[in-house]
Amino acid sequence: MTTFKNRQWIYSKRPERLVDNTHYTINQKNISTLDLNNGEALIKSEYFSIDPYMRIQQSGKDTWEKPHPLNALQGGAVVGQIIAINDLNSTFKIGDWVLSYTGWQEYAITEILNLRKLDPNEVPVSTALGVLGMPARIAYFGFIEAGKPKKGETVVVSGASGAVGQVVVQIAKIKECKVIGIAGSDEKTNYLQEELGVHEVINYKKHPSAIELKKELSRLCPEGIDIYYDNVGGYITDVIFELININARIIICGQISQYSGGLDNPALGPRFLHHMLYKRATIQGVLARDYNDRMPEMLEEMTPWVQNGTLKYKETIIEGFENLPNALNMLFNGKNIGKLIVKV
Repeated sequence: MTTFKNRQWIYSKRPERLVDNTHYTINQKNISTLDLNNGEALIKSEYFSIDPYMRIQQSGKDTWEKPHPLNALQGGAVVGQIIAINDLNSTFKIGDWVLSYTGWQEYAITEILNLRKLDPNEVPVSTALGVLGMPARIAYFGFIEAGKPKKGETVVVSGASGAVGQVVVQIAKIKECKVIGIAGSDEKTNYLQEELGVHEVINYKKHPSAIELKKELSRLCPEGIDIYYDNVGGYITDVIFELININARIIICGQISQYSGGLDNPALGPRFLHHMLYKRATIQGVLARDYNDRMPEMLEEMTPWVQNGTLKYKETIIEGFENLPNALNMLFNGKNIGKLIVKV
């Protein structure tokens, strides 16, 4: 028998705006190999995924998703290693790297059936949280199936340097579209243009009103916009409605500008619906969970892209288990490029 001291971050207080350590408490309890039932494995967590959905934990009339329960372990995807297993017939073994959804804790017991085995000799294991994980899944299926891209079309992506956006812009390029990426700093727009080869970029903070942003987008998209992949919402999306082409496709993946109780009012959007009518356009919301069962399909195509450098990616890695809540706050301050990860 081996016993480990297991620290956990417990979600204990709902944030009004930004989230930080004050909304969590540290809990410590022992976890033992004797606790393993048949068909279970003990995982040592190494990399934690940080995602915007974790912030949508409001209660009352403003709830868009079922709120995360208070006084419970913060959920989330984790990459770790198996350090004990109770299944003689399993294809998994001690030392295997795996992806699990075991939340913000240093050790976790989980059913083997819930694990995805990772090969560190194929690609870095951290990619299972980003460019070959959930963000890539919604980027891939959301863009391909809801966007229905055609060669030569104009694609605009907001939050283009984030975990999802960095994948969408590259798939759009692979599909031979003209790609405009919107991000919030020169560092991010430089990354998009110089490393990912995005055709045109906009630092929206240099165009802080709808009028200014519309002028810049009109300059860069004189032929109009065919596909808009929205990770941000707010006035950026308001402007897009005015510039869409006939039969345009608008894909709503995220609305991060509204997650922290900011000034944007989600109820204002319908005033732009006449543009959808006249342009016979479509809006479709997409969620990663809708494509859970199709992960092998995505990995079959995208893993070679990552291996041969066709699909590039960036990770912002924060060191230290104690930094998990503050790392979540970084998403809403725009301090990360690419996928945000906390490493133990």
